[in-house]
Amino acid sequence: MGDSVLGIIGGSGLGDIEGLANKEWRTVETPFGEPSDQLCFGSIEGQAVVFLPRHGRGHTTPPDAINFQANIDAMKRAGVTDLVSFSACGSLREDLPPGSFVRVSQYIDRTLGRVGSFFGPGLVAHVSMAEPVCSRLGQWVQAAAQDQDTVIHDGGTYLAMNGPQFSTQAESHLYRSWGCDVIGMTNMPEAKLAREAEICYASIAMVTDYDCWHPDHAHVEVANIIEVMNDNAARARALVVGLATGLAQQGADPRTPCDTGCDHALETAIITAPDARNPALAGKLDAILARVMGDGHA
Repeated sequence: MGDSVLGIIGGSGLGDIEGLANKEWRTVETPFGEPSDQLCFGSIEGQAVVFLPRHGRGHTTPPDAINFQANIDAMKRAGVTDLVSFSACGSLREDLPPGSFVRVSQYIDRTLGRVGSFFGPGLVAHVSMAEPVCSRLGQWVQAAAQDQDTVIHDGGTYLAMNGPQFSTQAESHLYRSWGCDVIGMTNMPEAKLAREAEICYASIAMVTDYDCWHPDHAHVEVANIIEVMNDNAARARALVVGLATGLAQQGADPRTPCDTGCDHALETAIITAPDARNPALAGKLDAILARVMGDGHA
């Protein structure tokens, strides 16, 4: 797409993307503090790409300490329009063994104490999360996967837990009874903040283990997870290249409005009257609100 910028958030292993030209790590400052790391800017076949290692290079930040607000705000300031999240997760289904990729379609948020919104007292907004991921972006990912001969299970419910500890068996069985498909620690509030930032968002959950519910895989061991993660990361890098190449081949056609509503989510979400808004908070949201303020919707 002519004015699309593809953002990638994932593990440090995704940073070495083959074919990423003009690679440059840059510091992006945000009013919400520091992102997990610098952002890596580059291009693939002419398609602009921005990568952020969610846990920092070297994996130094645990899931419960990630500054999700800063990460998404930095992506917005970098011009990202389409954001694909890659994250390791546990499987809650027998037919999703380690090594499986799942395109997330729904979430259950069980995280605790994380800041889940850019908005707050003095500037209130309520975005819809009924469809929490972008259908258009998800279709592009699926098309890229087919071209790469990568199997992605199309649709699944992601249980977001706080971590950094893994589940108890009782929790794991509970989440299975809820109909959840995978369990991870990082997609929430990431997906909520991306929606508030009007960034199209899709998530690929990469299965590393069976959590602890499976009788033959009762304990999650980090060594085994890392081995599967390395293989998953290699396939994820190839998928990123395929996705960027596919977007580049669409040429300079102007973007059409997102059919899920991601890129205009704030048009009907802000409820605080203009004369009652907190100017300090509005100032912090200069990147988030730039489109609606400029269009006169807010």
